[in-house]
Amino acid sequence: MDKTEEKGTQTAKVAQAPQDKTNSEDYFADFDLSKVSIDLESLLKNGAHFGHQKARKDPRMDEYIFTTRRGISIFDLEKTLEKIEEAAKFLKEIKSSGKQIVFVGTKKQLQDVVKSAAKRCAMPYVIERWLGGTFTNFRVIRTRAKYLNEGQGKMEKGEYQMYTKLERLKMSEELEKLERKMGGIKEMAELPGAIFVTDIKQDELAVKEAVKMNIPVVAIVDSNCNPGNVDYPIPANDDAVSSVRLILAYICKTLTE
Repeated sequence: MDKTEEKGTQTAKVAQAPQDKTNSEDYFADFDLSKVSIDLESLLKNGAHFGHQKARKDPRMDEYIFTTRRGISIFDLEKTLEKIEEAAKFLKEIKSSGKQIVFVGTKKQLQDVVKSAAKRCAMPYVIERWLGGTFTNFRVIRTRAKYLNEGQGKMEKGEYQMYTKLERLKMSEELEKLERKMGGIKEMAELPGAIFVTDIKQDELAVKEAVKMNIPVVAIVDSNCNPGNVDYPIPANDDAVSSVRLILAYICKTLTE
């Protein structure tokens, strides 16, 4: 078991994220956001305070570390809470301005919850591998998205019936592949006002493109990460589903109020 898996296991034993229904693929679909509260106790219960092994700590995260326990970096949850509220306020301003926020979370255990949160907020999302050029070559991405939308529309209307069964199968497979890759951003007509990333190491390319295009970055930043390119860092455990889910729940509540 590697350090990340060990950390995630430890965190999972702490508590489950507050919930009013069992886990599902679309966790936030009918989640009662009015019950969501974020404070030191809820952060602690959901394991947000666990960082990585001290040996893996990035020194640029020192200001957010409270102590070390059994070789594990422990976040200062008062600072975590402060940063969550700052990030949520900023994202609310972005939404109020009419801009979109792209939710990014390609880590396998977080894909479903990130997608569900984005859908609940009516925002675009990326949960599969980040497509190079999504921001820096947006014109091409929009062209492919338009092709996907038009193709799916024609498929639904039966406009491909003129083709052979084999040709229709190939078209269907192509559209399904495109849907997996860019289904979450196919309705994004312009560059977003901000990007929310759940793991900046996993989705480093997304952060780099956002920085290059002057798109503000809001992200959960674990103890082994460099917060330098993040405009609104949230120092917290980015491996445990319960930790990320709690933060996402608060962001969803803020954006849908």
